[in-house]
Amino acid sequence: MKKVKFTFIDLFAGIGGFRKAMADNGGECLYFSEINTDAINTYCVNSNEPIEKNLGDITKIKYLPKHNLLTAGVPCQSWSIAGKNLGFDDDRGQLWNDTIFLLNQSRPDAFIFENVKGLVDPRNKKALTYILERIKESGYFAKYYVLNSFDYGVPQNRIRVYIIGFKDSKIAESFRLPKSIDDKVKLADILNNFTEKIEYDDIELPRDLFGDIITPKSMSLSTSNGLNDYFLFNDLRNGHSTIHSWDIKDTTERQKEICYLLLKNRRKRAYGCLDGNPLSLSHFQEMDRSISKNELEDLVDLEILKKVDYAFKINPDKLENLEEEEQILLEKCKGDILISDELKTIRELKLKKISISKTISILLEKGVLVLSESRYDFKNTKISTGLYGVNRIFLPSSNIFPTLVASDTNDFVTTQIIKTKKEFIDKIYKKKNYRRVSKEEACLIQGFPKDYILPDSRARWMKLIGNSVSVPVIDKLVKAIIETGVFDNLVPQREATTVPCEDLDSVTSG
Repeated sequence: MKKVKFTFIDLFAGIGGFRKAMADNGGECLYFSEINTDAINTYCVNSNEPIEKNLGDITKIKYLPKHNLLTAGVPCQSWSIAGKNLGFDDDRGQLWNDTIFLLNQSRPDAFIFENVKGLVDPRNKKALTYILERIKESGYFAKYYVLNSFDYGVPQNRIRVYIIGFKDSKIAESFRLPKSIDDKVKLADILNNFTEKIEYDDIELPRDLFGDIITPKSMSLSTSNGLNDYFLFNDLRNGHSTIHSWDIKDTTERQKEICYLLLKNRRKRAYGCLDGNPLSLSHFQEMDRSISKNELEDLVDLEILKKVDYAFKINPDKLENLEEEEQILLEKCKGDILISDELKTIRELKLKKISISKTISILLEKGVLVLSESRYDFKNTKISTGLYGVNRIFLPSSNIFPTLVASDTNDFVTTQIIKTKKEFIDKIYKKKNYRRVSKEEACLIQGFPKDYILPDSRARWMKLIGNSVSVPVIDKLVKAIIETGVFDNLVPQREATTVPCEDLDSVTSG
């Protein structure tokens, strides 16, 4: 790999993921832009950059000095699945306009912009087209690439969009996306206190209680190794690596059978219009006549099931003096029966932001509604939250860990290799032989040195590391940019790019 010297400016710099990759490849940081105090301090202490190099809020920057490469990890919330998907209707989406304005003003030889994969989803097609058109209008030749960090040297499933552009069309045509590495870094490679050799022996795949063969739960992006990658905690899925609340709590075989009946049948259209529906006592008894109301109530007491007010009779004598929202809700009902789950599918109620549960409560108080049917559902019906504070526990045999996010997750790791559900519950879950990833491990999962200096508070360092780019991906991309020869015949720019401290106000203010 040839070594060249080039200059760069680092917008939305975070904790220095772009900067580290640039510096490792001969880049000199002229300035960076960041507004988060923790990120600024982390950036400066790890890179030994003076805080005076921070240009601050990008919306106040009107001028960038001449430089060779512009980088920007534009905030992703506007396009993220975890966000509200407002795109350019979100103020943060407008930061793309600020970024492209500075690209057009400073005219570097090349740029790298990073964002979440949601930007290329069909629902954001117009936004992506707009961004690419604005870049083209600025005189740049750019393409976007969807890359997974796992393919470039970290044990993390992190898919991101990278827009890479050049001022010279011939240089742009010569750019080649770096190939993914063959020798992938695995989760076991970065776990603290793990030295055991993993033997990937084939194991016989068991059948579930419904008679279906269940393959191992896998986060791996390569051929399955025959072992479970993780155990999943929820009551809405089933498999030999799924842990249910009735596996954890002290329940009888009879109670387990009732839970499995609900699990197997709740998604059938005969029981309702949703993807998962509560079942009434009569529904249970259609499948097993011996099931009693007391048995269902016992599972409610165990907090495995919950009782749901499902259908209501509309009292025609109480329909006067209703509020607008109440009237709209009742107009959506079929006949004289209100079924709460059917209302959840009506788009108009969502657009008008009418709370179904709140409005039903008011109508019950007014006597407009009378409860006519109760049903039973699992108490824990949100897959993403898991059970009792645990979503997934990953084993060392997993190739990768899920995407690190700023808000942290209920994902854990264990350093013990386990093959069966019973062994996992007895040796890992009950004995609490699992933990969250450490600060050192989180750094390695993102491709930073394990001793990268971060705040002590987990909430603070997780926010920083979860918002960062994966360093090895940027490293491979900048190497590919250098290979185009774009920086081969640079004119020394040190004098042109040095901005005296007393002139910084003119750089950062309008």
